[in-house]
Amino acid sequence: MEMGTHSGNFWFLLGLAVIVLLEAIWLIIAKKQAFPWKESFANFGVAIIKRLIDLATYGVAAGVLFWVYDHRLFTIEIDSLGLGVGFFLLFEFAYYWHHRWAHEIRWMWATHSVHHSPNHMNLSVAARLGWTGLLSGSVLVFAPLAFVGFHPTLIFITLALSLFYQVFLHTELIGKLGPLEWVLNTPSHHRAHHGSNPRYIDKNYGGVLIIFDRLFGTFEKESEKVTYGLTKPLRTNNPIKIALNEWFGIGRDIGKSRNIKQALGYMFGRPGWKPSTEQRASQDAEA
Repeated sequence: MEMGTHSGNFWFLLGLAVIVLLEAIWLIIAKKQAFPWKESFANFGVAIIKRLIDLATYGVAAGVLFWVYDHRLFTIEIDSLGLGVGFFLLFEFAYYWHHRWAHEIRWMWATHSVHHSPNHMNLSVAARLGWTGLLSGSVLVFAPLAFVGFHPTLIFITLALSLFYQVFLHTELIGKLGPLEWVLNTPSHHRAHHGSNPRYIDKNYGGVLIIFDRLFGTFEKESEKVTYGLTKPLRTNNPIKIALNEWFGIGRDIGKSRNIKQALGYMFGRPGWKPSTEQRASQDAEA
């Protein structure tokens, strides 16, 4: 099992490196564009360390889901197309909320912000994922699926396939895809998701589908040039600084907190939360 995991991670990164290289060649030769080599190498640096961390901790997340599954309400076997579609929609629903909360709760954003920190968009961005998903509690969002009765292996496989699909959303080479834009998460929708433009912030959370964004009012089409990166751009190619930037920020903010309530606000409020925000909200409620 562990050797297979090592091998799978190696081949995934090697395959991704090949397609990133092909994308770079196409951009340079056919599109006459520069390619951000340093940032892309940094993306792979983050990815390699993440894979090593995952190998050391993969059993913890699996253990949580299997423990929940041992206390499940039902046992649901995917033995028909209808059940398969039903599970996929439930998984997409869970993924949507996981992704949305990763933008709305700073404790989760500390991990997810790593993926949003590149200042360019290309396929290597798909590899730039945070190291601290276990600390952020990401697995807990998918635990209800196991509690209802879906096997953890099915959940992990579906997540892996969803993330593989999403690799190809991180490119500027694919334009809009016509009617598919209504149902699927596409490169166009995902470029908007990565934008720091005010109209794009906290939009398009879907994994494979975009239907829950349309349903819950978080959809935004790509309609103006996207400015990639964080609202306060990160200008470093050091993988450690990239991966821990927001955690350092949380630590600094907790250090200047005047009380527990402020500390909790900095940890679990929205990214950018400040005590003054809390005070204005309280005043508005009283009014």
